Amino acid sequence: MSDPVAVPLMMRMAAHPLRWALMTELAAGDRRVRELVTAVDEPQNLVSYHLRLLRTAGLVVARRSSFDGRDSYYHLDLARCAEAFGEAAGALHPALAPADRGEAEDRGYPRGRSVLFLCTGNSARSPMAEALLRHRVEGVLVTSAGSHPARRLHPNTVRVLHEDYGIALGPSQPQSLDAVAGRRFDHVITLCDKIREVPRDHGSAVNTHWSLPDPSAGADSDQAAYPEFRRLATELDTRIRFLAL
Repeated sequence: MSDPVAVPLMMRMAAHPLRWALMTELAAGDRRVRELVTAVDEPQNLVSYHLRLLRTAGLVVARRSSFDGRDSYYHLDLARCAEAFGEAAGALHPALAPADRGEAEDRGYPRGRSVLFLCTGNSARSPMAEALLRHRVEGVLVTSAGSHPARRLHPNTVRVLHEDYGIALGPSQPQSLDAVAGRRFDHVITLCDKIREVPRDHGSAVNTHWSLPDPSAGADSDQAAYPEFRRLATELDTRIRFLAL
């Protein structure tokens, strides 16, 4: 008798109903364990067990909350999921292996959709996300703001976007939540754990949370923080390429 064919990792992970439910929830945005427990209506110990399996498989990433250090946010690595699904398809039949994934602007986003990115200072995370989405997708109306806006854009924000993506930011200044108060958006994406807790009203907007740390936190200088800004830009660019508008 021949040896059994190895089942691809994605099939082993996604075939379990609870793991699939968790992945589906995390595909919509970052979640805390208690939010996942409520969403899938299963005991916390069971949810934690399957989250651990998904993390071991490299499909889910955990990050400590910057708002409450006792909490962690879980994030679905969509790029790794796409790769794993492709590997599984190719293992079944070579003709099923996906072609190279196109950029976000090739995905047929509806023109005129509006997106608001929010963080605390509006000097790093949210203006970087705003610039990257505008760079990737034509016809999407995008802006950003902060709950406690800084006096200026962080110089590393300007540098990373220019050096790594060829994006030249103009002389724009960080703006506060007051500047977008009452405006209606199709999507509102919070990028730090603190601003997620700030009460806001943007009507029927689809609210999404991406738990991203402040790239300048704990750094002695702008130069020391630069690698964190590059990592932030890479993660934002990846998330934006998979953003469903």
